[in-house]
Amino acid sequence: MESTESSYVSSPEQPQKRSPPPPASPPSDSEEKPTYTRFLVSNAAAGSVIGKGGATITDFQSQSGARIQLSRNYEFFPGTSDRIIMVSGGIDDVLKAVELIIAKLLSEIPAEDGDEAEPRMRMRLVVPNSACGSIIGKGGSIIKSFIEESHAGIKISPLDTKFFGLTDRLVTVTGTLEEQMHAIDLILSKLTDDPHYSQTMHAPFSYAGVFFSGFDGIQYACVLPYVATAAYNSMNHGLNGAAVKFQHNKDDITNSVTIGVADEHIGLVVGRGGRNIMEISQTSGARLKISDRGDFMSGTTDRKITITGSQRAIRAAEDMIMQKVSYASERETD
Repeated sequence: MESTESSYVSSPEQPQKRSPPPPASPPSDSEEKPTYTRFLVSNAAAGSVIGKGGATITDFQSQSGARIQLSRNYEFFPGTSDRIIMVSGGIDDVLKAVELIIAKLLSEIPAEDGDEAEPRMRMRLVVPNSACGSIIGKGGSIIKSFIEESHAGIKISPLDTKFFGLTDRLVTVTGTLEEQMHAIDLILSKLTDDPHYSQTMHAPFSYAGVFFSGFDGIQYACVLPYVATAAYNSMNHGLNGAAVKFQHNKDDITNSVTIGVADEHIGLVVGRGGRNIMEISQTSGARLKISDRGDFMSGTTDRKITITGSQRAIRAAEDMIMQKVSYASERETD
């Protein structure tokens, strides 16, 4: 059964701090509201943020008071090979944690001989499309003011329509540590006041769909709406072998089927840039997961393809996969 566990890993939550003395003046609404930010880091940078045995991420949580979570090492933002960091808490705590993380990453950029300029880097924030309007403003007025005030470069990417179901956009912030933190402060303060943004704070982190590794070292993903597993029904078989099927579930209940495809034919199922497997997933409505290279069906050299969805979606996806493989086999025999 698919795990319902959160897709984030983090160090244990820190014990609650002793309450500070009351402030002299009431804090603003944005300081009171819990908020969050998500941004991308490379797999190597993720290791630096975690630290040996989780020491660094635990220290950052202790210093900031924010919670820091990191997607697992095989869960990337669609279209990238970058993992997602989520920082949540009060806005000041979140900003402190982000500053600690950026400073850590900047400190690991090798300095060129004789170059005394302050290092600059690029941060890519993940922002729901529904909330981007609040930081763009009419005619781009708000984002222009953020750029002028912070002196950082800020660019909002268009929504990537290649990934069905993706509702997040990337906001790229470029500059020195001070410039980036000023820009992120402005962006996060504006987002925290946006009801669309606050509604997504507790949404499950899931870029569900096609996830696999080991094919020419490239990761592909096709994002589909998250479907809770109501029941689990499995069967294992090869495309050219007998199948043991248990079809006692109704068609609208989510099932999971694993089939085998010859290792040399996996590329045909995937297609260039993941085009074929994304088409299969989108057309059938099923979610597909291809096993890592070397992970075969028992007693064979066939790679595993796990198909999840309704029985109708599974059948449609399986038929499309079989067509791809059968076409290749016919060409080989000609």
